[in-house]
Amino acid sequence: MSEEKQNNNQLPTSAIANPSSRTPEYWFEYPVRVQPHHTDYLGVVWHGTYIAWMEEARVECLRSIGIEYADLVVLGCDLPVVELSLRYHRSIQLGMVAVVKTRMAEVTGVRINWDYVIESPNRQELYVTGTVALVALDRERGKVMRQLPASVKDALAKISTSLNK
Repeated sequence: MSEEKQNNNQLPTSAIANPSSRTPEYWFEYPVRVQPHHTDYLGVVWHGTYIAWMEEARVECLRSIGIEYADLVVLGCDLPVVELSLRYHRSIQLGMVAVVKTRMAEVTGVRINWDYVIESPNRQELYVTGTVALVALDRERGKVMRQLPASVKDALAKISTSLNK
């Protein structure tokens, strides 16, 4: 089995341990392989699939720092997307492998901004770049929270501190 195939079968385990070749900052890496249901009738990844991959990467990144979405539900906290921007650089075809890289860019009050890069495993091809903004929402009241729950704030501070060293 090739090294690329071995690495693609493992989910990433840390939001802190994956340096990017593009910048000196650290990114969480989430490998994906294009399956038939990700594509249109020509075998090209459908544009909405990239958004789903970005969310999967973000959820796994949060899990790696101790934030489980199920725990947020128990706390009554939701993190809906309030802003999304994508730039498609190059298409990805059926069967190809890509790496979805994400990092928390900034936390301002209850707004959390994320950056994304989707590229080839060898970093030679850039497919998509994007940003997403989330806002903490009180699930019961359906209103924006005044502040992040303490456990979420502490976990985000941990990643923020680690990434800015």
